[in-house]
Amino acid sequence: MEGFGDKSKRLAVLVGCNYPETEYELQGCINDVLAMRDMLVDRFGFSPDDVELLTDEPGSTTIMPTGANIKKALERMVDQANEGDVLYFHYSGHGTLIQSLKEDEPSRKDEAIVPCDFNLITDLDFRQLVNRLPAKSSFTILSDSCHSGGLIDQEKEQIGPSAMVSRSDPRPHETRPKMISSDLILQKLKLLTSVDAEHVGTHLRHHFKDDASLRFRLSDREIDSFVQSPADAGILLSGCQTNETSADVNAADEGGKAFGAFSNAVHEVLREDSGVISNKEVVMRARERLQDLGFRQHPCLYCSDSNANAPFLSVATQSII
Repeated sequence: MEGFGDKSKRLAVLVGCNYPETEYELQGCINDVLAMRDMLVDRFGFSPDDVELLTDEPGSTTIMPTGANIKKALERMVDQANEGDVLYFHYSGHGTLIQSLKEDEPSRKDEAIVPCDFNLITDLDFRQLVNRLPAKSSFTILSDSCHSGGLIDQEKEQIGPSAMVSRSDPRPHETRPKMISSDLILQKLKLLTSVDAEHVGTHLRHHFKDDASLRFRLSDREIDSFVQSPADAGILLSGCQTNETSADVNAADEGGKAFGAFSNAVHEVLREDSGVISNKEVVMRARERLQDLGFRQHPCLYCSDSNANAPFLSVATQSII
């Protein structure tokens, strides 16, 4: 296990949504976060007591990954943070793009993840959490979901859209995109609310009230006030670009475990290199691995310049022994 200073806390929230027994069912998302939990404890010095797991595994004793529960877990983690602490959020599940409610940006799309109850968590919610962090801390988000590029609103792009072309080799297993379109989400929410409205945000406000995303509850002026903080601690490793999908791989048919393509690529990169590895290196090596396997998704990195070169799951000013 790598050596870390004793003074800083290392806290994590891991969320895996397989949406069992629904038309949106995925196979590998819970496996993704279970594997990452072991990696955090065995390699990165996290205490098992400081790693909170939320999954929708039938019969599981873990907390269900509803929108409200995920946000509460993240808020508890941020509330505990002090200077120098390392925070980590791993999400494996569906993602989506939602049309903006801002009147002056009708063509804009906002990124969101899709909890098991469809109470979307948007890029603005993650920006609000990052802005609350104390100085010299870090908050790394790994989102293995479709349209996950830009999931922290206003975060600087370090590795983004690429002309890299995947090889034509067939992917080795059955895959499914980790995406639910906004139209399908709207149809589901209409059944819950019976409200005559054509925007997802209206239904989310009506059904989830104060637990709905800030993106759908605040005025345009209030949303515009969420500027990027000068000492920005946010680090986003996204499974794909904003306009792409991330793959859920069902290797179980051939006796293996199902997994998210990006989560698995990151896990393999970290497993194969026991030394210090930067956030930028993790993303670039995961890209290369996915390309070699024939996946047509390009992981991205969004963070400050200093955090791009900082060791993965560390802070820019923190040295690792």
